[in-house]
Amino acid sequence: MRGPHNIWRLVRTGATLERTGAMKIVLDAYDAPPLLRLAARIVGWPFQWLGHPGDPTMPPATRALTALGPAYIKFGQVLSTRPDLVGEDLARQLRVLQDQLPPFPTTVARRTVEEELGHSVNSIYSEFSEPVAAASIAQVHHARLAATGEDVAVKVLRPGIERAFRRDIDAFYLAASIIEFLSPASRRLRPSEVIAHFDGVVRGELDLRLEAASASTFASNTEGDDGFRLPAVRWQESGRRVMTMTWAEGAPLGDNAALDAAGHDRDALGERVLTLFLNHALRDGYFHGDMHQGNLKVAADGAIIAYDFGIMGHIDEYTRRVYAEILYGFIKRDYMRVALVHFEAGYVPADQDVDEFARALRAVGEPIFGMDATRISMGRLLSYLFDVTERFGMETRTELILLQRTMVVVEGVARSLSPQINIWEVARPVVEDYIRRNLGPRALARDLGRTAEVLARFGPRLPVLVERALVRQMSELDASARKPRSGGWLWFSGGLGAGIVLSLIAVVILS
Repeated sequence: MRGPHNIWRLVRTGATLERTGAMKIVLDAYDAPPLLRLAARIVGWPFQWLGHPGDPTMPPATRALTALGPAYIKFGQVLSTRPDLVGEDLARQLRVLQDQLPPFPTTVARRTVEEELGHSVNSIYSEFSEPVAAASIAQVHHARLAATGEDVAVKVLRPGIERAFRRDIDAFYLAASIIEFLSPASRRLRPSEVIAHFDGVVRGELDLRLEAASASTFASNTEGDDGFRLPAVRWQESGRRVMTMTWAEGAPLGDNAALDAAGHDRDALGERVLTLFLNHALRDGYFHGDMHQGNLKVAADGAIIAYDFGIMGHIDEYTRRVYAEILYGFIKRDYMRVALVHFEAGYVPADQDVDEFARALRAVGEPIFGMDATRISMGRLLSYLFDVTERFGMETRTELILLQRTMVVVEGVARSLSPQINIWEVARPVVEDYIRRNLGPRALARDLGRTAEVLARFGPRLPVLVERALVRQMSELDASARKPRSGGWLWFSGGLGAGIVLSLIAVVILS
């Protein structure tokens, strides 16, 4: 339940960070100024006894986040892919959050399977192992189907995970409300809407039937992608809290030593991760929204295998075109075009100066080009982007949150494989190909064809719709007959003309 009682949850968050020693590590990672360190010490130290102790065998940051709960673990998973933001040491500590969390007992998992599928575990699987991976929401067991002998992975939700997430999300809602109240300037970032978006994503992740459907859709879209594979869903052995898929054998993408020992080209893998994500986002409008190292493997033949489809992103075709034009503008260093696209899409208020915005974008983009990737401070870059968006009154686009967040994660994964990778060089051919296919005369003809298809579907209803509109207008005219209005005839004839035009369109399409 939402409410002021969640203040206790927020207090314990700060106390837990202090008690586990994670507060100092976080402040060091972000190179916090002395005043902020002093304030954190004054606020946190007296109340540290209220914090969760966590598992003392874990590193401080991992210890704190696992003690706080699954929503905090999700946050740590994102940070683990960004050593450029949090430092190599902290990123390494957080990486265990991806698939190396403490598992729950196998007896509980077996009971969940039996309750969900309505049969004993032994009748479904001839073998059912101890947990082979454990993450924030579920854990995975290696099993073998009794009917076919096929090796499979069985994903089982953690017991009580729904309630735990609800508690964390409620506290986040309160934090967003407090931020909006204390800082009116922050409202343009829509903190509550951002949390609502995260809430919706999490709800979808807690129903494994939806994840199975997502995996099936994703597999259909990417069937022709070279060097990319997905495990297949076994629907008969899946349900709301249990999902069975074919077993994916390979080296973890986050284990560089294992990749090197297997003879894989890490530079090529880094480029392929970025290329795949951009293709899925731009070409399909449907992409893996949790593409960190813990959800990726490399097969013996070098193919990247993705799994864990609880978070998938979808963007409509118009938004894809806007996104592509923005990327293309940065790649071409055409900042005026990038600025105009922002204005055309309504991302920047119309009363702002487009020339000033273009100059601000140039100040963001120019330092990237010609610079070695290892010298780029993403922290400073993101900080400057935040200043730019605040200056020009841009509001957070909640529909793009997952896309932006995944881009950050994928870039982090690519750089963990190949520190020297240049994301702009990798992105250029993908974006150029999309622009060629979707922003030319051929694309215009395709759009007109789709419009005609929509009109054709509504064609049989057009006469009825026109008749209703005319009757409504005639009724309004009759009711206002004693109150003549200038332009009344034009209003009526305009409606009649629109009806005739629609009818003609229908006749042409249907003939």
